Amino acid sequence: MLTKSNDLLSTIESLKTPSQSKLGSPLTDVQLKPDEAKQIESLVDALETLNPYRYPLLYKPQLLDGVWLLHYSTSQEIRALTRLKWGFLVGKVYQVIDVASQSFLNQAFVTHRLALLSGFVLVTAVFTPATEDSPLPNDKLNIQFQQRYLAITKIGNISTPSLTPFKVVEARNPKGRVPSFKITYLDENLRIGRGGDGGLYILSKSQDNLLDYFSFTKKKSKT
Repeated sequence: MLTKSNDLLSTIESLKTPSQSKLGSPLTDVQLKPDEAKQIESLVDALETLNPYRYPLLYKPQLLDGVWLLHYSTSQEIRALTRLKWGFLVGKVYQVIDVASQSFLNQAFVTHRLALLSGFVLVTAVFTPATEDSPLPNDKLNIQFQQRYLAITKIGNISTPSLTPFKVVEARNPKGRVPSFKITYLDENLRIGRGGDGGLYILSKSQDNLLDYFSFTKKKSKT
């Protein structure tokens, strides 16, 4: 399975442009040729049949804990990040999960192509194991998004802590359905899943040293 996991991640990296590789931005299907997207789907299908934990929320929820880096997605939200206006480019996109508090945050770093500005968008959320299809936790999470933070971390080379964040708004949840995430593959280093809209997500465990944004959001919520 380790070989197949490495094959999947190396294939994704090989399809990135030099700019995408430098920024660490996730790849999406709309940036690929149809046969390239099918190649990724085929590798995903092969891994999902070997999923070592069919009921991860019941037997291995601790594997979800920590920082995850997004490599590839077919979701509308991630596609939109690849089409930012006014010269902005998306960089690394993370998901940080805290199983104990049943909460997570999604964080997308953004920079201007001329290095005029850099910052991030951060969304907080809580989750619960879905019980619609099973009385016991299995592989699906129901999600409620809470707040969205917009931050400018630098203007040119000058740090701007007073603009981190410069705006906090209530996050929007989709109308008519409960946001969800179904885990279709999980091991110690790789996670594959699909959102409620069917969008595919491929993430790997990251050792990147992020700030404690859980504490950050709590402090900003009180001010």
